[in-house]
Amino acid sequence: MTQTTKNFVYFAIMAGLLVAAGVIQSWSVSLSIFNLCLISAVMALGVNMQWGYAGLFNVGMMGFAAIGGVAAMLVSMPPVTAAWANGGGDLMMSGLMVIVTVLAIILILRKMPKGKKRNYTIAAAVVAGYFLIRHFYDPAVGAIESTEAAKYGYLGGLGMPILFSWIIGGLFAAGAAWLIGKISLGLRADYLAIATLGISEIVIAILKNEDWLTRGVKNVTGLPRPVPYEVDLQASEWFINMAATFGADPIEASSIFVKLCYALLFMVVLGVILYLSERALNSPWGRMMRAIRDRRDAASAMGKDVKARHLQIFVIGSAVVGIAGAMLTTLDGQFTPGTYNPLRYTFLIWVMVIVGGSGNNWGAVLGGFVIWFLWVEAEPIGLFVMEVVTSGMDDGSALKAHLIESAAHMRMIMMGAILLLVMRFSPKGLMPEVVRHHD
Repeated sequence: MTQTTKNFVYFAIMAGLLVAAGVIQSWSVSLSIFNLCLISAVMALGVNMQWGYAGLFNVGMMGFAAIGGVAAMLVSMPPVTAAWANGGGDLMMSGLMVIVTVLAIILILRKMPKGKKRNYTIAAAVVAGYFLIRHFYDPAVGAIESTEAAKYGYLGGLGMPILFSWIIGGLFAAGAAWLIGKISLGLRADYLAIATLGISEIVIAILKNEDWLTRGVKNVTGLPRPVPYEVDLQASEWFINMAATFGADPIEASSIFVKLCYALLFMVVLGVILYLSERALNSPWGRMMRAIRDRRDAASAMGKDVKARHLQIFVIGSAVVGIAGAMLTTLDGQFTPGTYNPLRYTFLIWVMVIVGGSGNNWGAVLGGFVIWFLWVEAEPIGLFVMEVVTSGMDDGSALKAHLIESAAHMRMIMMGAILLLVMRFSPKGLMPEVVRHHD
């Protein structure tokens, strides 16, 4: 069987699994999994760009996903006018003090010769700037967070369409990646991984604790939707008639319709990113990136600016992850900083890329679908297996109760088993990277 045929079979099996979930469980459940598979595929594409194209070991993608999520909230939620009136002015002054402090440091670096005097002057500027910033920042935060704290307690957003936030989320993540990359991309691979994980934790900690910006662990709920609401559909005559035509219950049909609308939006985004990724990978730029990945010293000797190219792909991949983060927050309809778990979900995204096939964009998409589907379905599958295994045991058996209660742990066991099997029988992934030789 050729690899092309195998690829077709893999996607056909994946489609069959989604259909089976719809038939056995419900179409609403199947579409929910499908939508999250699409988002996972987008995120896996971003990681594949960094690792598959350039060999950058970034384990901080949850930080960039969180940045995309906060962008969705800041763009779509309406501004809280009372909070702006109470503390907005002082907060803007504290931001101005940050800019003044940075400009002062830059001016000192440019105008004063190197030496102890310049170092002392910079230290004085930093200390003075810190106290000036805190002078405005602390009362501003107190005033904002005390503004109807149970309902608001933050500044709100811009009140713009949430679809626009997907672009802004990518731009925010790209900006953060540029800053992080300028600092950390000169590090060795293992140190880069540690640095990106640490920075990811810092980003998420900020989002959890800066209530004036994100409401922290109190969460921001009720984000606007880019698709209709179920209650509006159920009250619409055209939709009720359409549901009757298919013999469907309007309540269940409204849920399916909304999820189909999300699926169409997500498929468009995935299709555009996949198309651009394929064009880039097969271009001279893509061949250069792979040459840097495989023969870094040789590429550098040929005049390629390795660090600049690494920074470029780091920014692009992080932007894609940021878009996925904004899409996920849009689907959830709320921004919950406490749900971002770098250690847990970073592992999951990396498994998607490795199982699908590092360096192959279609493989990253397949990995995103396969791993997320199994991640969601592992618990019901595990429960079914345990019920079959314990079917002959007495209902009061402590062992039976323990095995059934432990079914949820099948998720981790299944992920580890899949990774081991793929690494043993297909070490380059289900869809290995396609190496084209050019004369």
